Amino acid sequence: MSVLYSLLALIVTLGILVTVHEYGHYWVARRCKVKVLRFSVGFGKVIWSRTDTNGCEFAVAAIPLGGYVKMLDEREGEVATEQLHEAFNRKTVWQRMAIVLAGPAANIIFAIFAYWIMFMTGITQVKPVIGETAPTGLAFEAGLRGGQEITQVDGDAVSSWQDVHYQLLKRLGDTGEIAFTTGNDQEYTLEINRWLSEKEEPKVLSELGIEPYRPQVPAVLAELQAGMPAEQAGLKTGDKIVSVNGQPVEQWYDFVEIVQANGGKALSLTVMRDDQATPITLIPAIKTTEDGKSYGFAGAMVESPALPDGFVTTQRFGLFESVGKAAYKTWDMTIVTLESIGKMIQGLLSVKNLSGPITIAKVANASAQAGFEAFIGFLAYVSVMLAVVNLLPIPVLDGGHFLFYVIEAVKGSPVSEKVQLAGVKLGMALLMMVMFIAIFNDISRI
Repeated sequence: MSVLYSLLALIVTLGILVTVHEYGHYWVARRCKVKVLRFSVGFGKVIWSRTDTNGCEFAVAAIPLGGYVKMLDEREGEVATEQLHEAFNRKTVWQRMAIVLAGPAANIIFAIFAYWIMFMTGITQVKPVIGETAPTGLAFEAGLRGGQEITQVDGDAVSSWQDVHYQLLKRLGDTGEIAFTTGNDQEYTLEINRWLSEKEEPKVLSELGIEPYRPQVPAVLAELQAGMPAEQAGLKTGDKIVSVNGQPVEQWYDFVEIVQANGGKALSLTVMRDDQATPITLIPAIKTTEDGKSYGFAGAMVESPALPDGFVTTQRFGLFESVGKAAYKTWDMTIVTLESIGKMIQGLLSVKNLSGPITIAKVANASAQAGFEAFIGFLAYVSVMLAVVNLLPIPVLDGGHFLFYVIEAVKGSPVSEKVQLAGVKLGMALLMMVMFIAIFNDISRI
């Protein structure tokens, strides 16, 4: 069922973003008096279509991995004399530039709109208070300890773990220092060298040895799933687990770690029930995730712990303040995306971090299940990436076409069709290679 949900989330995500992108091309083309023949969301066989009064066919096709706007163009077929003024290739170079840039521009505008909604409706945040630092980690060596609240990373203010995570992602592949500032204005520096450049999907906090604060949760069972190992073993609600295989259990998370590490193995539990120590033998079931990893599962739950007052906050901003914050967030995401691409080209970031449609589908599904705030933030992020990638000066992409038009504007005549054709072939080969790597990475994760 999760595969179906992931597929649906992928279709919705790409459907929204592709429609926005292609509508940008369509809208500016119509303003420039270009005749648009087809506006298609998806490729392949048309499963729905409608033709408007201007003769443009709006279509939805079977393969939801892109889309296109087909315009009247002499290079793609014969054009009647009375329609030549509506042909794309007959428009000025400045008009053609505007049309190809309109798609990425629409994605940027959509990202600003999405972030604007987020800032208006409110962003739920958890204060970045450290729970503990691993003795072998860089954070511990620098002097960071449990109980400290991080207020800045590299001089930029942070108010949530999401902010901290984002600031650290900017430093992937870098050499130098990461600077943390805590609530007492004390600064700690961590030395890095090509930081996590070879890591696939790096977990930046745990790689530094930082564990976020979470409240102590006693291992007192509040709910048992019917037919699951915990119930079959004879455990009951209200039982307090005090030891496993003779090792004391201080809190619920200790028990979870033991269960997850011992799928299919017999565990000797001691539980307190009605003030009496009761022995129980539990054999956790084995569960396998979508990416092929296995872990033990018991089917027992505790009451969800509440964070102390003030740890979880919801920030909301006014109508106009949200616009500024949304624009800045979109600009920052654009720069980070460009820097990441640059690091990948330089070899400072592993190409294993490239993701294809399978990973996008999984993340889209996860963000949709996490709620409106997470999903709209994901849409904004992917919209920025779509805009940036399309603006790269690679023939077949919008940026490649724009490059040809810039050359045409400078030299006063179009780039020869021979050069354009060679560029398109090179661009297609490059894109196919990148797509192959991305899909290979997706499959490898499965």
